[in-house]
Amino acid sequence: MSPSSPEPALSVHGLSKTYGERSVVGPLDFALAPGTVTGLLGGNGAGKTTTIGMVMGLIEPTEGSIRVFGRDLLRDRYAVLHRMNFESPYVDLPHRLTVRQNLRVFGMLYDVSDIDAKIEELSQSLALGEFIDRQTGRLSAGQKTRVAIAKALINDPQLLLLDEPTASLDPDTADWVRARLEAHRATHNCAILLASHNMGEVERLCDRVLMLKEGVVADDDSPADLLARYGRANLEEVFLDVARGRAGAAS
Repeated sequence: MSPSSPEPALSVHGLSKTYGERSVVGPLDFALAPGTVTGLLGGNGAGKTTTIGMVMGLIEPTEGSIRVFGRDLLRDRYAVLHRMNFESPYVDLPHRLTVRQNLRVFGMLYDVSDIDAKIEELSQSLALGEFIDRQTGRLSAGQKTRVAIAKALINDPQLLLLDEPTASLDPDTADWVRARLEAHRATHNCAILLASHNMGEVERLCDRVLMLKEGVVADDDSPADLLARYGRANLEEVFLDVARGRAGAAS
């Protein structure tokens, strides 16, 4: 990296995770520049969730390093955790708390200076007003996803980790959610690491794609360059080539 290049929002080097003699991830080496969206693709068991868990500091790597805005996550996590956040529709918020109460709890955890103002801002931008004082467990799938996005944006993160953010949503709601994520990336110069099985979503949002297979990077390029090199019409076909071990790269 040249002296004038911005420091990576996230960089991992030699990152691996093993359980006994079974290798789950790695070694992985990649970096995310601020303001970019990187897709993390792979079949079930390819290592996506484990990789995100290590980057979040929830799973201890077997080997390797994770640096967030230049700080070692394992040694200095409390210096950078406030600049990160995570969203997945598979992680439920407490059902008995209202949406407002849930957002207040997370605002306090992230030491948001004016929690009420931030909740109001998110309520307006994500259209939460109709159900903000309803118990979270009584929301529809689409409403829960909007609340999960609000939780992920409560601290204006500069590094956002997304795990299937629009899973189970209808096309209109999914498009609406993607637009809000794109707006946050643009206004906060936020780096996003996106794990998704929705290839159309990846093609729309991502500047770059990391294709994982059996825990290692099988390919790494922009969506357009992957399509050209594999000679495919869409990213789903490239995904299948990689997953099934077909030699699709043009020489």
